[in-house]
Amino acid sequence: MKNSNRLFWIMIVVAVAAAAAWNVTHRGKNGATRQEGSGGPRVLPVEAAPVQVGPVSQEIETVGTLQANESVVIRSEIAGRISGIDFSEGQAVQDGSVLLRIDPAEYKAQADQAGAVLQLNQMNYDRARQLNEEKLLSPQAYDEIVAKLKESQANLALFQARLDKTTIRAPFSGRLGLRLVSPGGYVQPGQAIVNLEDIGAIKVDFRIPEVYLGRVHAGQTVNLQVDAMPERMFEGQIYAIDPRIDDASRTILLRAHVPNPRGDLRPGMFARVKLVLARHTNAILIPEQALVPMGQDKFVYHIVDGKAALAKIKIGRRLEGLVEIVEGLSANDTVVTGGQTKLFKGAPVMVMDPSSAKPELPAAAKP
Repeated sequence: MKNSNRLFWIMIVVAVAAAAAWNVTHRGKNGATRQEGSGGPRVLPVEAAPVQVGPVSQEIETVGTLQANESVVIRSEIAGRISGIDFSEGQAVQDGSVLLRIDPAEYKAQADQAGAVLQLNQMNYDRARQLNEEKLLSPQAYDEIVAKLKESQANLALFQARLDKTTIRAPFSGRLGLRLVSPGGYVQPGQAIVNLEDIGAIKVDFRIPEVYLGRVHAGQTVNLQVDAMPERMFEGQIYAIDPRIDDASRTILLRAHVPNPRGDLRPGMFARVKLVLARHTNAILIPEQALVPMGQDKFVYHIVDGKAALAKIKIGRRLEGLVEIVEGLSANDTVVTGGQTKLFKGAPVMVMDPSSAKPELPAAAKP
């Protein structure tokens, strides 16, 4: 009886073991079949955005100082009493306009005196010339008469020039500043009267590091902003490059010309200057979040036939929310912008929202 019970339990254990072995083998085969039949590895959900193509400018940002196109302080060249002021402060004047008059009486008298002496010496010369032709006058006497004639001519020219300087005129068209003299006042040579500024165009002087020397030239575009009008952007062009590099700062001094037809810009203003070194009209742009840094290199995942492909890229200029891709992508690519941490090369992907996140080009990159 005991032997039969033992045999019974042995048969049960063997049957259970055989059934377990069959089940493991059968499930292993069927499980693999179902995985293959279901399409292979699990599809990973990602966010993606198409590559954008737009213009991008490579710029240097620096600061500069505005200057008038032409600027001068009107000064008197002679001494005298002011007999008339023919301008108003802040007035726009044309080239050659009369600004101020100095009492000409003294200078006119000197010119008249010099004219009378010249007239006398001219008559003496006419007589001496006739006598010299007849050999009735010594060469020395003749030379002295000729010298006196030339001296009187020079004196008359000198006094006439002083007389002309009693009327002070504008050397170019522009706008006057605040006058520094009053009617009836006495001016000395070199005394300042008023400043005159031509602000129909403005010059802006700024410096850039010497490393950019080979990339700057006349005709390049500059954009500038001033604190008085922060919402406005003014555009100009470089027209002069200082041939000398500053040995203390190792910078190059550049000068640009900026049209100023409304007179909004004023000399002496502080300006923030952007120099456009290069402009790419068809630059490839992707969202910043698509970048996958790996050591010193940058990569992005892009979608090829529904699978993730890893591309090594070279980036250029960074814009607001966007990055320029110089090498590694084409204009027709779609890049993964979310879910990269789970991806691997060749992984099947499903874009969660194909219409998502095509960020608007910032103003700096718009046509």
